[in-house]
Amino acid sequence: MPTPDAPTTPVGHLTVLYDAECPLCVHLRHWLLRQRQLVPLDLVPAGSREATRRFPELDHGATLREITVVGDRGQVYRETAAWIVCLWALADHRAMAHWLATPAGWPFARGTVLAAAKWRAALKGPSCADGHCEVPGTPG
Repeated sequence: MPTPDAPTTPVGHLTVLYDAECPLCVHLRHWLLRQRQLVPLDLVPAGSREATRRFPELDHGATLREITVVGDRGQVYRETAAWIVCLWALADHRAMAHWLATPAGWPFARGTVLAAAKWRAALKGPSCADGHCEVPGTPG
């Protein structure tokens, strides 16, 4: 049984590091901000001065290549686990997050993350050598 001073949730807030130059990442940032949050999400551009100030121990080059979420108690979630913890923080998606974290749900979560990575890679233009994305020009 928890003591009166013990926290009742494992996380008080989460910081989501996202690539601010990636259209998919920015779209998902806006989507997350529109959701009702059970655990507050703070969205910070990956690789930014703010990100490096808050989390000097992280590999900030890696945070530009893969979504990274940091909990207020030092937890670090990457890739599939990061997406699941983002869903877990949302009122309307917590049950789905619980299922995605199971052995039955993990392959679906992993497949979604891989599909998003493939879509993101398809957006990369010639100036994306550093891992940032840009929207390709209009065809024709």
